Amino acid sequence: MHDVDRLLELTDAFLVATGDRRGAPIVHGSDAGAHPPEALRDDVAAYVSDPDATALVGSLDDWVAGAALCRVDDSDGDRRGVLDLCFVEPGAREVGLGQLLLERSLDWFRQQRCTGIDGSALPGDRGAKQFFESAGFKARLLVMHLPLD
Repeated sequence: MHDVDRLLELTDAFLVATGDRRGAPIVHGSDAGAHPPEALRDDVAAYVSDPDATALVGSLDDWVAGAALCRVDDSDGDRRGVLDLCFVEPGAREVGLGQLLLERSLDWFRQQRCTGIDGSALPGDRGAKQFFESAGFKARLLVMHLPLD
């Protein structure tokens, strides 16, 4: 699939765009359901082949400008959907591509019979928080971290 290479590029763009944000170097705990950034990139091919995951791409004309990575997490006995990435390149924002990717992700999660969906936003990332809130998401967990030397 030629989109796997583009998925890797978009995942890298997401990691670069969020890499200097507060909390980015810290991996959210498994309770938060998020992947470490390096695992997210390493696992892109799994989102394409794993039946409990999917990778979606969003295009403007012939340009793949956005992606969503979705997976099912039933490790706590609840079939919860996890949106590990929903990213649109800056030049393609404000035209509804992110919203379309989110809607298609929600459709996929419903087909998987998920009971709820988690998406992560880094501290201070108002854009991501507002994006999720506009779709009805509500914060359910705030993970605090203290690094030990």
